[in-house]
Amino acid sequence: MSWIFLFFAGLLEVAWAVGLKYTAGFTRLVPSGLTLLAMLGSIGLLGLALRHLPLGTAYAVWTGIGTVGTAAFGMIVLGEPAGAARLLCIGLIVAGIVGLKLLSPH
Repeated sequence: MSWIFLFFAGLLEVAWAVGLKYTAGFTRLVPSGLTLLAMLGSIGLLGLALRHLPLGTAYAVWTGIGTVGTAAFGMIVLGEPAGAARLLCIGLIVAGIVGLKLLSPH
């Protein structure tokens, strides 16, 4: 169950990172409120995952999901560059996430 919490915590990290783009410096009420809710949810789920997962592993996976998801959103939705080198680096992050999951004692 901890890995499920961690996965959804990572998705909420993507949501709040993307949400920051739309808050206009926290001057827009609805995007700001949704971003803050996503932040709280992400941290809350990370906290639940940390009950049974090692801190280093959980934090690395959480930030990795957030990094990959946010970069993918930027490339797919916002038209940010998706060159071969950038995709290779994102692939390395994914490989690290998978490796940490496979090597985790839990």
